[in-house]
Amino acid sequence: MEETDRQGGDAMQILSAAQMRGLDRIAIEKYEIPSVQLMERAARALTGVVCRHAPSDGGRAAIFCGPGNNGGDGVACARFLHQRGLSVRAFLVGKREKMTDDCREMERRLEDSGCRLENFTDHISEAEDWSMTCDVIVDAIFGIGLNTDVRGEAAEAIRLMEHSSAPVVAADIASGIEADTGRILGTAVRAAQTVTFTRPKIGHFAGKGGVYTGALSVADIGIPQELVETVQPVAQSVERVDLPRRPRDAHKGDFGKLLILAGGVGYTGAPVLSAQAAVRTGAGLVTVAVPEAIYPIVAVKCDSAMPRPLPSGPDGMLSAAGIYLLLRNLEGKTAVLAGPGLGRSDGVSALVGTVLEKAACPVVLDADGINAISGHIDRLDRRRGLTVLTPHDGEFVRLGGDISDGDRVKSAKDFSFTHHCVLVLKGHNTITAFPDGAVFLNTTGNPGMAKGGSGDVLAGMIAALLGQGLDPKLAVPGAVWLHGRTGDLCAQELGEYGMTPADLIAYLPEVTKAF
Repeated sequence: MEETDRQGGDAMQILSAAQMRGLDRIAIEKYEIPSVQLMERAARALTGVVCRHAPSDGGRAAIFCGPGNNGGDGVACARFLHQRGLSVRAFLVGKREKMTDDCREMERRLEDSGCRLENFTDHISEAEDWSMTCDVIVDAIFGIGLNTDVRGEAAEAIRLMEHSSAPVVAADIASGIEADTGRILGTAVRAAQTVTFTRPKIGHFAGKGGVYTGALSVADIGIPQELVETVQPVAQSVERVDLPRRPRDAHKGDFGKLLILAGGVGYTGAPVLSAQAAVRTGAGLVTVAVPEAIYPIVAVKCDSAMPRPLPSGPDGMLSAAGIYLLLRNLEGKTAVLAGPGLGRSDGVSALVGTVLEKAACPVVLDADGINAISGHIDRLDRRRGLTVLTPHDGEFVRLGGDISDGDRVKSAKDFSFTHHCVLVLKGHNTITAFPDGAVFLNTTGNPGMAKGGSGDVLAGMIAALLGQGLDPKLAVPGAVWLHGRTGDLCAQELGEYGMTPADLIAYLPEVTKAF
């Protein structure tokens, strides 16, 4: 039985709950694989992971099982743990009359092994005492079918798991997490590790699900690979980036000519961070167009990029008088980044609008580049050519995006399709959505990156890879992954508190040289 971990390796194909249920049904009906056989394979994979969290001489385990097939996985796991020498208590969270046939069969086998499935409602105080003193807990209450808020005894069982110091291993998905969105439905288990089956689901990455899942393992439970491959995934995770090898006879012009439109009085660091990140990500020639009011400061800091002054107004921001010079700087460019530190003004809005209208190459809009089209989304809709937007949630809402229902993946997909742009919706496990419906979920990064300037670094990296001519479906989610991977290296070496956006740039070569 094969088990893979989400750190490293090829991208994982992500399915919806309905797709997964369909695969189960076809495997049982068409391929005539007994459902209890699939359940036992799932339980054996779950057991293997649970034992990693238990003492080598046995230990104590609490298993909370629902009446459905996810609960059946937990009941079978209880039997396997008992057979391995652990002291096990399994509790049924739900009504016995609602147990599925397979779950009942697993209870029969558990009883034959010398254990029993106890009613949680009759033994709440005992379950609480056991949970407080056990070595590991198994959450098998709901699974991927949950679509209403958790209430009653299930909520009480989750409370017990939350209050225990023992690590929780979730079967398929942490109970209380909606499989297709990652939303918390009332309350949810915060797992140390989740063992899912066949393919991961959106809820393992998106929303709070990306946090409550813990470490994710994917177990092969015997559904035929040719069947699995017939299903079109709803998304895929990004697990690594394979950068192309450079020709030995290459020159600087072969690796892109990037224009960065950035900066304003009070925001002199943003253009420098973006430019340095672009150079570190391999851009051949980087031009940084900034308001003349801050040109001397930026010029001193840019030793590997070429600063260019554009007219600025009394506010220290770009002026519409700079449109002619901007057009000259656009000539021959293979990518443009507009936005970091620009501020908000009529002049900024005019220049960003000019970029969208006149640039024939890919354009990346970040920060104030995004704010410049808020309320003027028609500028984006009229554009011909590749446009990448990199908003955080607040900027996304100002653009007209709707995340009120908590389904960030669907919101990103809908916006990308409607406005024919690539949307990088930043946050934990950043979402990259393409107009054709392709979605990439990132798997790298940490809270140490939540500092002003990190987004400027990411924007420079995206523009650099696009400017080098990489396929957008490699360049954009790839830059997001590299950005997070570098952040993880910084956190490891410097700690999440002490790391800075400048450190991301300094450590970037350590990551890119490996790929």
